[in-house]
Amino acid sequence: MSEQYVVDLAEVDRTQVALVGGKAAHLGGLSRIDGVRVPAGFCVTTVAFRRIVAEGPAIGDLLDQLSHLGPDDREPIRVLSAEVRQRIEKTAIPGDLAAAITRALVVLGEQSAYAVRSSATAEDMPTASFAGQQDTYLNVIGAAAILTHVSRCWASLFTERAVTYRLRNGFDHRKVGMAVVVQQMVFPQSAGVLFTADPVSGNRKVATVDASFGLGEALVSGRVNPDVFTVREGAIVARSIAAKEVAVHALPGGGTQEVAIDPQRREQPALTDAQVLRLVRLGRRIEERAGCPQDIEWCLVDDDFQIVQSRPITTLFPIPAADDQDNHIYLSVGHQQMMTDPMRPLGLSMWQLTAMAPMHEAGGRLFVDATRMLASPAKRAGFLEMAGRTDPLTRDALETVLDRPDFVPALPDTGPVGPPAGATSAPIETDPAIVTQLIERSEASIAALRHDIATLTGPALFDFLLEAFAQHKRDLGDPLSMQAIMAGMQATWWLNDRLGEWLGEKNAADTLTLSAPGNVTSEMGLALLDVADVLRPHPEVVAFLRGVEDDGFLDELPKLAGGTEARDAIEAYLDRYGMRCVGEIDITRPRWRERPAALVPVLLDNVANFAPGAAQRRFEQGRQEAEKKAQEVLTRLRALPDGEQKADETARMIDRVRTFVGYREYPKYGIISRYFVYKQAVLREAERLVRANVLREQEDVFYLTFQELHDVVRSHQVDDTLIQRRKDEFRSYHALTPPRVLTSDGEAVTGAYRRDDVPAGALVGLPVSAGTVEGRARVILDMAQAHLEPGDILVTAHTDPSWTPLFVAIAGLVTEVGGLMTHGAVIAREYGLPAVVSVVDATRLISDGQRIRVHGSDGYVEILR
Repeated sequence: MSEQYVVDLAEVDRTQVALVGGKAAHLGGLSRIDGVRVPAGFCVTTVAFRRIVAEGPAIGDLLDQLSHLGPDDREPIRVLSAEVRQRIEKTAIPGDLAAAITRALVVLGEQSAYAVRSSATAEDMPTASFAGQQDTYLNVIGAAAILTHVSRCWASLFTERAVTYRLRNGFDHRKVGMAVVVQQMVFPQSAGVLFTADPVSGNRKVATVDASFGLGEALVSGRVNPDVFTVREGAIVARSIAAKEVAVHALPGGGTQEVAIDPQRREQPALTDAQVLRLVRLGRRIEERAGCPQDIEWCLVDDDFQIVQSRPITTLFPIPAADDQDNHIYLSVGHQQMMTDPMRPLGLSMWQLTAMAPMHEAGGRLFVDATRMLASPAKRAGFLEMAGRTDPLTRDALETVLDRPDFVPALPDTGPVGPPAGATSAPIETDPAIVTQLIERSEASIAALRHDIATLTGPALFDFLLEAFAQHKRDLGDPLSMQAIMAGMQATWWLNDRLGEWLGEKNAADTLTLSAPGNVTSEMGLALLDVADVLRPHPEVVAFLRGVEDDGFLDELPKLAGGTEARDAIEAYLDRYGMRCVGEIDITRPRWRERPAALVPVLLDNVANFAPGAAQRRFEQGRQEAEKKAQEVLTRLRALPDGEQKADETARMIDRVRTFVGYREYPKYGIISRYFVYKQAVLREAERLVRANVLREQEDVFYLTFQELHDVVRSHQVDDTLIQRRKDEFRSYHALTPPRVLTSDGEAVTGAYRRDDVPAGALVGLPVSAGTVEGRARVILDMAQAHLEPGDILVTAHTDPSWTPLFVAIAGLVTEVGGLMTHGAVIAREYGLPAVVSVVDATRLISDGQRIRVHGSDGYVEILR
C-alpha cells in the first residue's frame, strides 16, 4: 500500500487533486510545460493524511464539533482547531508510512535541503485559492526533520484562519484532505511573485512582477518592500525600485535567517529589464496552459527561473465571452436593478430571455455591451448624459475609458439619427387615464398568462413559455408605457433644473412628488402598516408571531383569538405583493408568498413603533407638504420677471410629474408578477422530474439554464456533475464584487466623484432625496436581520422594492449602489427621506450604531461619532 502514500511530482497531473492536493497538482502540470523548470520532489498523498486522522485520538469527534460552528464563533474555533492540530502533531507516523517517505528522500538525496509545503485538496482552485492558509517550511534537512514538518503541514489544515475560511465558504472539514509536497530546496539570488493580470484593476493585458533579493519568504511575509515592474504588451511601462534592507537566506544546518543587505545594493533592482520580460513571457506560457490568469512564485538561480508555485488569481472578475477580438465596454445590469448579488443560471438565462437588450453573463452577473452606443458620435453624448443623471460614477468610469486613445474608435452612424438615449419620439398628454389604461392592460395580460399556463406540462409548457417571453417583451416595450415613464422623469428633471435656475432651489421635485398617486412600491410599504393595525389589538397573535421560526405559521393563526383576522390580512397582502422578495430579478430567489416568515420581523416592528392609522396619516402628510411646496414655489415665481409665464409652465409640470412619476415603479411590478407565474410553472415541472427520479431535488433546476432545463424535460436525462459544478461556482461568485464598468481587457473601472465642495472626511455620494437628517446608523446587509427604530438611518449595499416596508420606519437612507431613478431614490423621495446613494464602501466605512448626518440635498454623509 506504500505506493499510495508517496508519488513523484513528475508523475502528477492536474487531474489528481483528490490524491495530491491543489499545489502538487499544479506543480506536476507545470513540470510538463516546455521551458518551465520546477524543483524535483515528491508528494505525501492525502491517503497518508486520512490514515493519520483516522488513527489519531478522537480527531473525528473534534471535526464533528467544528462542523456545527459558524464562521463567527471565534473562541470555539480557536479552542477546537488548536486541539485538532495538537492531536495530529502528536500522532506518531506509522512505520510503513515513514519508510515510504524516507525511501523517496534517499532517491533525491537524504541529506539534501528540502522545502516542505502543504497541498490541500481545496487549495489553488480557480474559484478559491486558500492562499497562505497552510504551512510551508524551508531548508529542512534530514529524514527526522522532514517527518516532523510533514506532521506540521497536516496539522496546518486546521489553523483558525483555514477553518473559518472553510466555514464561510461552505467546505466540509471532513472532505478536505491534506497532501504534503517535499521539494529540493533552491537557493536563489532573487525571488518573488508574478501576476499575469493586474491584481488590482483586473486588466488581463498587464502583468506585474514583484522581486526582492534572496528567498521569497521576505516578500511574501511583508518584511521587505519589493521592486515592482509593470509590463504591458511586451514592454515595461512602469517600475518602482525599493530600498530593500533585508533578505532571507538559508542556513547551512537547516532553517533560514534574515540578513541585512549591503547598503550599496539596497536600491539596485533585483531583476534586470531583460529578466523581467523573460519571466513575463514564461508566465504567459503558464497562463495559456492553465487557462486563466496566474499568481506565480518564482526563484532566479544563476539567471535561470525556477517556478515553485502557480495558482489562479481568484479575485479577478470574469470577462463576458465575446465572439470577436475587438474592444468592448460592458455596463453592470445589477447596478441599474439594485441587485449586485450573483444569480443562479436559471435566473440569469430567464432575465436574458425577457430583457429588452442583449445581455452577457460573467461571474454570475449580467452586463450590457455599450460599445456601439459609445462608438457612435451621434449617440455618445446622449448616452453619457443619461448615465450621468442616473449614476455619476458610471459616467466617470465610461469617460475614463473613452479618454484612452483608440480603445473605442468612432464608427460611422448609419441611418437617420434618432433621439438621444432616454428620449421619446413624442410627448403624451397629462392625463391620469393613460396610467389607468396601462395598469389595466398589464393586469389583463398577467391574468391571461396565469390562465393559459395552468394546465401545461412537459415540452408544451416550455414552448408556451418561449411565446410568453415574447409577449413579456412586447409589454415591456409598449411605446405608451415608455412615454409615461419618460414623462415623469423628464418632468422631474425640468422642475429641478428650472427651479434651481430661477429660485435657487435644490431638488425641488423631491418635495413636489411626495405622496404622488399610483406608486405601487410605496403603497406596498404603507399597506404593511395597515396589516400591523389588524394585528396590534390581539396580544396573543403578536406574542405568537414573536416565536415564528418557519413558514407554516399562517395555518396556526386561526387557533388564536384574533388569528383569523390576522391571517386574512396577511394573506390579502401576499395576494397583492407576495411575488416580491429580496433580489427579485433572480427568479430562483424565494418569494414572500413562498417564505412569508420573512415579513414577520417588519410586521412586529410596525406593531411596536407605530400608532393605528399611520399609513393614511403618512400619505396625507406627504400630500399636504407637496401641495404647500407647490403653492410656495408658484408664489415666488410670480414675483419674478415673466413670472406669470414661469408659474404657468411650472404648474403644468407639477401636474405632469404627479400624474406620471408614480407609474415609474409599475412596470417592474408587472415583470415580477409575471416572473412568479413562470416560476410556479417551472417548479411544478421540477417536482415531476423529482418524482420521475430525473432530478435529486426540486431546486436543482435553478442551476440549469432555461434551454438546458427544456432539454432535460424532453430527454429525462440530466448531468449531475454539471449541477454540482454550477453550485460550487455560484457559491464562489459571492466573493466577487461586480464593477459598474468592465472592459474586454478585464479592467474593472469604478469611477470617481470629482468634487471639492464637501467637508473633509465626509463620504461623497449622489444626492437623490432632499433634506438633512442626523441619527443612528443601522448597517444592514440582510433585510431579514433588520430591527429598526424610528429615527434610524438605514445604511446598506443596495435596496430593491422588497426593502420598501423598512422605509416607513427610518429617517434617512445611505446605499453603496443606486442612481437618481433607481428604487431607493424613488421611494425615499416618495416618503420624504433624505437620501444619498452610490456611496462607495458605505457599509464598511460606517459602523452600526454610529451617529451620522445625511445631507440629501448636497450628496454627502458625515460620521459624527
